[in-house]
Amino acid sequence: MEKKIHLTFSIVMSLFMVSIMFFMVTYLNIGWTDQTIDKWLSGFVIAWVAAFPLLYIFSPIFKKIIIKSLSK
Repeated sequence: MEKKIHLTFSIVMSLFMVSIMFFMVTYLNIGWTDQTIDKWLSGFVIAWVAAFPLLYIFSPIFKKIIIKSLSK
């Protein structure tokens, strides 16, 4: 069950973070034009392909480090 929770968390969190962050970057770079949504979606896919595996792999590592450092 823990692996299913971790996978679901990684998918939801990466989708949420990448969609908001990439939209902000796209909007700041080109403003609101008729191409904003198209550029955002195409960049979002590329960014999410990088973000999801990173979050999936590194979040358990960071969680262990943080728990260890805070429990001292």
